[in-house]
Amino acid sequence: MPTGLVLSVSRDLMHRFSKVPCDSITLAASLGVVGDAHAGTLVQHRSRVRRDPNQQNLRQVHLIHAELFAEAAERGHQIGPGDLGENITTHGVPLLDLPVGTLLHLGEVVVRLTGLRNPCRQIDDFQKGLLKVVVARADGVPSTAEPTLTATGGVDRLDGSRVVRKAGVMGVVTCGGEVRPGQAIVVVLPDGPHTALEPV
Repeated sequence: MPTGLVLSVSRDLMHRFSKVPCDSITLAASLGVVGDAHAGTLVQHRSRVRRDPNQQNLRQVHLIHAELFAEAAERGHQIGPGDLGENITTHGVPLLDLPVGTLLHLGEVVVRLTGLRNPCRQIDDFQKGLLKVVVARADGVPSTAEPTLTATGGVDRLDGSRVVRKAGVMGVVTCGGEVRPGQAIVVVLPDGPHTALEPV
């Protein structure tokens, strides 16, 4: 079972792009992060609520790998924990490579991965050009093109090619408790065959 580390935790009661780093967060089973605008059994993201407020909330917890911050810095962007709206910043966990249904054990807390965050235009509103960092062509060919946004504002194509989305993963809480920086993360893969994470 691979392991990693919690570097930072964040939450925000308001629907803002970034979240505020704090000493600890409490996760509640089937709800998400206590005191966070995105907690709930039904979808809480405003754009998704407008489309269908009765959808199951598969985005209770947002996790981002801190390795993305180093990649962004190499391309001239300074971002840190909570800036991209994540609740948990990790280190040493290959979040984007994990399959649907992976369990992340953070002490007593268990988060089940449901899918990817689909990077959207709000990332460029936060820092111009950052969207090009969090999406890349799936075939690995470098590109300077602007990402193609879908009708809902997400990214689907780059230079007409499929993209790799690097803005983190989403999950639901299966076992609640407190999460603090410094905690180990233990990764438990589901039984195969595995299904790759897709945007949720």
